[in-house]
Amino acid sequence: MRLNLSLYLITDPHLCAEHGLVETVVAAVHGGVTIVQLRDKHASDGELIDQARRLKEALAGTGVPLVINDRLAVAEESGADGLHLGQDDGDVIEARRALGPNAILGLSVQTHEQLAHVDHSRLDYLGLGPVFATPSKGDHAQPIGFEGLASLAAASPLPAVAIGGLKAEHADAVRAAGAQGAAVISAICGQPDPEAAARGFVRQ
Repeated sequence: MRLNLSLYLITDPHLCAEHGLVETVVAAVHGGVTIVQLRDKHASDGELIDQARRLKEALAGTGVPLVINDRLAVAEESGADGLHLGQDDGDVIEARRALGPNAILGLSVQTHEQLAHVDHSRLDYLGLGPVFATPSKGDHAQPIGFEGLASLAAASPLPAVAIGGLKAEHADAVRAAGAQGAAVISAICGQPDPEAAARGFVRQ
């Protein structure tokens, strides 16, 4: 499956609750989302597997891949297209071995020190940030700003997606900094019309 990072949606169970998880994702994809990450830190593996299977069914035929945040077992059991790992959320080598060569595998990176230790031969993309502070992730690292994003993107051996407090008006700056796209949560999931919110990024 071709990897298009231009508009990367990360789900949030609370922000998606108003419209429903599947309904929010489907609307966002209609608006231009190109990849979806299922993220829920508090759901059980069983609950996430069920959600992932419903999302996979809803995304069938769209060409939009589904990756799972952190949980390798969920990615394996649900038939998701891949996995995204944080710095402390699992082993890249183990994940690649378990998921196979065709799965999408991403890793979050906040610093040049972390970037220097990236095993890029086993990864498909990096998530760089946070660009700004964001209430969607209370334990995030120190924001890096667009200057930090540009520095990391220039040094990255892999395609990169920017994350952290990004809104539609930041789309041009994200691309100018060298990232392939923006990863967003509340800018789409927390909006009254997720499709229109996604279109706002695409129009930029």
